Amino acid sequence: MHNAGMQARTYLRASLVAALVVISLKLLAWKVTGSVGFLSDAMESIVNVAAAAFALFIVRIAEAPPDADHPYGHTKAEYFSSGIEGLLIGVAAVLIMIEAGHRLTHPQPISDVPLGAVISALATAINLGVALWMLRGARRLRSIVIEADARHLMTDVWTSAGVIAGVLLVPITGWLWLDPVIGIAVALHILSEAFSLVKRSVDGLMDKSMDDDDLAGLQAVLDRFRSADLRFDHVRTRVAGTRRFASMHLHMPGHWTLQRAANCRYAVEKALLEAYPGMSVTIEMLTSAQESLQEENAQMSVHAECSQQHPAPQQD
Repeated sequence: MHNAGMQARTYLRASLVAALVVISLKLLAWKVTGSVGFLSDAMESIVNVAAAAFALFIVRIAEAPPDADHPYGHTKAEYFSSGIEGLLIGVAAVLIMIEAGHRLTHPQPISDVPLGAVISALATAINLGVALWMLRGARRLRSIVIEADARHLMTDVWTSAGVIAGVLLVPITGWLWLDPVIGIAVALHILSEAFSLVKRSVDGLMDKSMDDDDLAGLQAVLDRFRSADLRFDHVRTRVAGTRRFASMHLHMPGHWTLQRAANCRYAVEKALLEAYPGMSVTIEMLTSAQESLQEENAQMSVHAECSQQHPAPQQD
């Protein structure tokens, strides 16, 4: 966990340094040309700097070990970083649309477009290299913070490519309105990415289950143990940052010795941890004909409610 946190900080520090270089280049491209399209691109990079700095702070919190107040650890803190980054991107998109709307109603010529395009292309190449490197790291470390930052950079790459192509068309066509329209298109794309990041964070904070592929893999592990004597139910999972949690009921014959039941439970837990290293597994052992007290109470409540809605007919 500590080593993973150190690696995550390495990625985020690199992202921060790259963001500072990129924003300098993009502001230079805007200064040279006066293009609102290049300005919109530069404003998104300003958000990159703020997001990378905040992500570094959050990773330090997320890697802290469990304590008395937080027995499951602090990994959910990563979702705050992703959510705030999404909100910052959204604010940047709104500011871009305001500036683009003003330029649309008050068109202005742009100058030195080829030079500005070369400067912006250099910044885009830097972002692309860093984003691809971080995406590989995010998959390896299963870190939503790194993934959010990398996805943000990839969004920046695609929007920058579109901005460069569009701005190059302005002096060719003479359409001054094209520059602010490009800025608005960039802003709408950024808003879409912002919504995606915020939704991902909300899902994590609301204890979203593991994704479909992981759930299928977990069920495949349990299928290896299912038999006439063993069954599983109430299988629940959740994801918190880089950590995964699973809980379930394991039903077995009531005549089994405690030692045999414990050995069976140990084998199931071992298989799950081999398939998902670091997962926190909770297995409740019950007899084949038994349900948990919580489940029995829930069933009694359902029966009571049904009885009230459909009372038995009275006999004469």
